[in-house]
Amino acid sequence: MFLFSRVLATTRLFSSSAVAQFPKLKSHSGAKKRWRSIASGIFKRGKAGHKHLNVNKSPKRKNALSQTAYSHGSQTATLKKLLPYGSP
Repeated sequence: MFLFSRVLATTRLFSSSAVAQFPKLKSHSGAKKRWRSIASGIFKRGKAGHKHLNVNKSPKRKNALSQTAYSHGSQTATLKKLLPYGSP
């Protein structure tokens, strides 16, 4: 009897509730590397093309490429599916 109650108590430590837990949703690894969620519910990212070969780019273009880009309506809906728990 003591052994049975001990096993039962041990199994209760691992389950958070009595109801069945559905599988966790997976985050899209490519979107996770490129996008960050912000408090307003939209996402931000860095622009591409600013890392190298900058000698032949104008200062105006390089400054524009260094700015942060934000998601718009249709992108935000897609990104919420790709990153169901936001991003770190």
